[in-house]
Amino acid sequence: MSKEKKVIFSEEKCKGCQLCTTVCPVKIISMSERINSHGYHPAEVKDQEACLACGQCAIICPDVVIKVMKPE
Repeated sequence: MSKEKKVIFSEEKCKGCQLCTTVCPVKIISMSERINSHGYHPAEVKDQEACLACGQCAIICPDVVIKVMKPE
């Protein structure tokens, strides 16, 4: 199994809207306990191994915070 990240969040740009958490088919996106410099709890992936790289989170994100890396 690969240890590479499949989903990368730009935590500083995330406004914590939680839309990405609603569309993840494997429910691995949650809100971080950390707070970014804008005062928001950014989204994060808890289990990169379980990620399907489906891209639904990136599609729904209104602030283009999420980058999905599809395996080759």
